Amino acid sequence: MDILIDYVVPFLIVLTILVFVHELGHFLVARYNNVKVETFSIGFGAELFGFYDSLGTRWKFSAIPLGGYVKMFGEGEIITGEGKDKERNLTEEEKEVSFYHKRLGQRAAIVFAGPLANFIFAVIVLAGLFFASGAPNLLAGVGTVQSGSAAEKAGIAAGDRVIMIAGQDVKWFKDLRQIVIENPNTPLSMEVIRSNAQLTLIATPKVKVVEEGGVEKEIGLLGITPDPKMVEYTNVGPLDAVVMGAERTYGLTVRILSAVGLMITGSVSKEELGGPLRIAQMSGQMAQGGLASMVFFLAALSINLGLINLFPIPMLDGGHLLFYFIEAIMGRPVNEKAQEYSFRFGLILVLLLMVFVTWNDLVQLRVLEYFVNLVS
Repeated sequence: MDILIDYVVPFLIVLTILVFVHELGHFLVARYNNVKVETFSIGFGAELFGFYDSLGTRWKFSAIPLGGYVKMFGEGEIITGEGKDKERNLTEEEKEVSFYHKRLGQRAAIVFAGPLANFIFAVIVLAGLFFASGAPNLLAGVGTVQSGSAAEKAGIAAGDRVIMIAGQDVKWFKDLRQIVIENPNTPLSMEVIRSNAQLTLIATPKVKVVEEGGVEKEIGLLGITPDPKMVEYTNVGPLDAVVMGAERTYGLTVRILSAVGLMITGSVSKEELGGPLRIAQMSGQMAQGGLASMVFFLAALSINLGLINLFPIPMLDGGHLLFYFIEAIMGRPVNEKAQEYSFRFGLILVLLLMVFVTWNDLVQLRVLEYFVNLVS
């Protein structure tokens, strides 16, 4: 029961929110383009409960709460019969609200709207977090000290807080870093607070040559990382919060893409790739860490969902967009047989990926080891 409350429930709540946001993007842009939406489902399988809205859309919750979908009138309008493609007979009124009969740009916009909604959602929730709790700024605290670094030679230790360097008062880690960068191979006097005592230390930043604008220059390195626990929050206005939310969303997107690139090239072990079990574990941990942790995790997962759906894999939004791109070049839709086989391949690929990440989860979380111990 504890596992259910601590991990499964937070996971299902997070997943339901993200799926709803993603499908709402498709739904709103479809409605904007006068496409009839027949079904908006949270989950798959048998319907548990639902209702019709004024425009005839069936909103429902289904038995398997691991995803969702929006079914639009006219999807898959071309059907195969007697060895050739033929179109169902539709009235002009039906064609007006049919997804298939919309212009290429409209169909692409409807498909792209799902991932876009996930990115917009991430910006909104992060902006709300920054506006409510303030912008986090790292104080000039020491988290770790690299072995053999200038900081280690100077006697700097993890947990220290620098309050003055080279005669300048410092509060933020970014200011400390900037002074160090500007003073390579220069002895710097540092006032440090350690266990309520103030110490004076002398550190000489090591020299590193970097290229900037095609010109080589020397910078100083101290060899420390900031202490994430030494942080102070400053109030920000709503506009600044939105800007910060957008910047953080962009930063997370770049980091996720970089991580995917490293996995593809083999620079990072594919064991790092997590699936639903590890997401459930992290959901529980973040829920226990407080509202701010949960909100940040929600934004990060929303970005992940948006990115994954943009991958050019049939069955995903990115696969549909790839077909639309080809259609734009060719001037006609991709052959239905080619689409059919591509979607089958995409389905197999997605299923294999799900099996792989779930196996990773079972191994990394030692679930298999647990069951082996039960029967041994």
